[in-house]
Amino acid sequence: METLATLVSNPIFLSTVFAWFSAQFIKTLIALVRSRALTNKRDLLMSMVWTTGGMPSSHSAVVSALTTAVGFKVGFDSPLFLTALCFSGLAMRDALGVRQAAGLQARMLNQIIPDLNLKLGTAYKQVKEIHGHQGPEVIVGMLLGIFLAAAFCNL
Repeated sequence: METLATLVSNPIFLSTVFAWFSAQFIKTLIALVRSRALTNKRDLLMSMVWTTGGMPSSHSAVVSALTTAVGFKVGFDSPLFLTALCFSGLAMRDALGVRQAAGLQARMLNQIIPDLNLKLGTAYKQVKEIHGHQGPEVIVGMLLGIFLAAAFCNL
């Protein structure tokens, strides 16, 4: 039990989890304002937990919070900070490129699946279209993570 208490009081852990929660919460608020489509509690909860893409990038918020908090706690010149920095760069790059490309491929598959089902007599289902991020979404997520880590580590 002491290990759990140590974990949940660790500023690295707290800033990382809070960065994810904050980004997802902001993303859900933006969706509510834009579409007002999230009318019941279940939709709202699912959006809070599972929404991908959009403003701000929770991937960027999490990895930048982790990296910044590690820097504050073990030093910005430590090998652990450098490792986290490389990991963050990779995750943010993937949020911009790889996930966006996967989303475009899924969109194209969803356009051809009905024809395929009709011509071949199959019953393929639509695939989930993962939405990648635009540059500003990644940058805002990164800034959110940096800000939260600085707050958790210096307050």
